Amino acid sequence: MATQTAEAQPDTQVQDSMVVRFAGDSGDGMQLTGGQFTLSTALAGNDLATFPDFPAEIRAPQGTLFGVSAFQINFGSRQINTAGDAPDVLVAMNPAALKVNLASLKPGGLIIADSGAFTKRNLEKAHYDANPLEDGSLAKFDLLAFDISERTIEAVKPFGLGNKDALRSKNMWTLGLALWMFDRPREPLHEWLKDKFKKKPDIADANIAALDAGHAYGETAELSGPLKQVHMPARPVEPGLYRTITGAESVSLGLVAGAQLAELPMFFGGYPITPASAILHHLARLKEFDVTTFQAEDEIAAICAAIGASYAGQLGVTSSSGPGIALKTEAMGLGIMVELPLVIVNSQRGGPSTGLPTKTEQSDLYQAVYGRNGDAPLPVIAARSPADAFDVAIEACRIATQYMTPVMLLTDGYIANAAEPWKVPDPSAYEPFPATFLEGLPEGEEFLPYKRDAKGARPWVKPGTPGLMHRVGGIEKHETTGNIDYSPANHQRMTELRRDKIAGIDVPDQEVSWGEDTGDLVVVGWGSTYGPIKQAVNRWIEKGAKVSHVHVRHIWPLPKNLGELLSGFKHVLMPEMNTGQFKTLLRDQYLIDAESLTKTSGQPFQIAELEEAIGRCLDEKCGGRIRTNDDQLPNPVGVEQ
Repeated sequence: MATQTAEAQPDTQVQDSMVVRFAGDSGDGMQLTGGQFTLSTALAGNDLATFPDFPAEIRAPQGTLFGVSAFQINFGSRQINTAGDAPDVLVAMNPAALKVNLASLKPGGLIIADSGAFTKRNLEKAHYDANPLEDGSLAKFDLLAFDISERTIEAVKPFGLGNKDALRSKNMWTLGLALWMFDRPREPLHEWLKDKFKKKPDIADANIAALDAGHAYGETAELSGPLKQVHMPARPVEPGLYRTITGAESVSLGLVAGAQLAELPMFFGGYPITPASAILHHLARLKEFDVTTFQAEDEIAAICAAIGASYAGQLGVTSSSGPGIALKTEAMGLGIMVELPLVIVNSQRGGPSTGLPTKTEQSDLYQAVYGRNGDAPLPVIAARSPADAFDVAIEACRIATQYMTPVMLLTDGYIANAAEPWKVPDPSAYEPFPATFLEGLPEGEEFLPYKRDAKGARPWVKPGTPGLMHRVGGIEKHETTGNIDYSPANHQRMTELRRDKIAGIDVPDQEVSWGEDTGDLVVVGWGSTYGPIKQAVNRWIEKGAKVSHVHVRHIWPLPKNLGELLSGFKHVLMPEMNTGQFKTLLRDQYLIDAESLTKTSGQPFQIAELEEAIGRCLDEKCGGRIRTNDDQLPNPVGVEQ
């Protein structure tokens, strides 16, 4: 049956944006459900941003608060910059999912709950004294509770599945209902299920039946009350080829593009770690672009193999998260000492130590800028969104090959896992930066491996090039010959040369992302805080406030005009998902009296948090460090999007 349109069905609501969160046990397939709903939303032409939020435990006990997995999507017919503050709709597959996520639901929001999972045992696991679906505690929300489990079992009964196997399809039943609710076609999901289970057609048919049953349930007269079909028009966009992309996919494609623009084969040495592993997975499927992937036995071997590949004339790349970056630190110093191109991707997560493996944070900035023994500077750049990671990865490749240096590219757990639409760029729009190798010298001229060009970069020589034999290593080098040289004057000179090379990197001037070049307040961000900062600043601009937004991509070296730009504002507010690391860096460089807005809960900033902090600064009440507290923040009303 064709999906009815808003015009054909008078009861259908038309909205320009909506936030939906799917939540359930880690075995309920919420990430899969959210991912496929995202695909259908992209095909419908809506703008979107997602936030997968899953537990760190490999498999927490079923039905417990620790095992709740959630997937939030904000989508609409207008520009979307964040995954949204408070959900309009919460789909709760069990009591634990309801308890963990209820505080986020905005007042008057809709709860869709699987009443079949609200058993006495599951209620006890979620620490409920009474069934919240029946005790009136959810009165301020719209509630639609019905037995999804029973309806799923009934839908797949013709395929001879036992109850346990049948219940594995209840996420598809739920997805079918969501597709009906938001006027989405089912056919792409049918094709996806057939392809996924092409070796098990009975399983594919059972999941399709569950999907169709959920959709049919929404179409029939069985539903009444709060659930209405919502039609979301497509967002007008400029013509082009679009796809949905995650940060990990974007980084991977950007690294491949960067290697192609440098006219180099790429070698990726990695070791599995959350949330960076996806980069290795994606690159392993891109062998046709002259990409070699190597899963090493540990983090140290991964980066050392990448350095070896760069020594041999390839673009060496490695990737990890905070704990793995710590293990790579000595080898990063080696890369700096031997002065070879190397790209290091750090997908930050909550720390220290193992910390919060599946949660997001920006707390590796000190580690990136300073975290090596000795004076060992390297360039650091940060992506602001999943789509932006593509261009940032290309920039990292450019700097690494043009300046013969390791480069650290910062993303975080939110960027790595989140998805958004991306207009596939025209490759011809990118200017190549072909790497050059020294292949010979005029007769009689001595080869000097550390003789520098105008950029301060030493020559890149492939091993085995006739007449250009040389050696590299971690002990200090003579400033031109590359021979071991312990002399005090030489070490002083080499330390300064390495410092000046990085300080002299060609970094574009900093621009104002939103607002005017001067004013009462500038909100300075980096990384994944971009979306919520932009929205919060825009709201204050619409109120007439003189507020601007500056978002920094080049963390080190900093844009040369940044200090002068920030001096044009009365106040500087710096939201960070750490305890104020970038603020400390800017205060050190520019003596700017900036105020921190810090958050280390493992969750991204909400627009409402930033909007409130901006208001305090405009009222001259932002003295001292501001720390957000998720437990004390009210549920925002009239949230973005």
